[in-house]
Amino acid sequence: MTTQTTVRRTADTITPPAPSRALYRIPEVMALLSMSRSVIYEQIRSGRLRSVTQGRTRLVSTAAIADYVALLERESMRRAA
Repeated sequence: MTTQTTVRRTADTITPPAPSRALYRIPEVMALLSMSRSVIYEQIRSGRLRSVTQGRTRLVSTAAIADYVALLERESMRRAA
């Protein structure tokens, strides 16, 4: 019982880190959004997730990630209604 209480308290205090950078590489975006590489690239190709290219590196801005999450939330609300 003590273990469950400890886990519960620990889970309650976990908060996602605030974005502190302007741009993220694809592996970081994968971790932030809990999505696979192929899904991330599919969302970029479809225009749902904006990205930029610097040299050979594909980068996603903090604003683009926030906009994508907002889009998912709006779509979820429409389906629920």
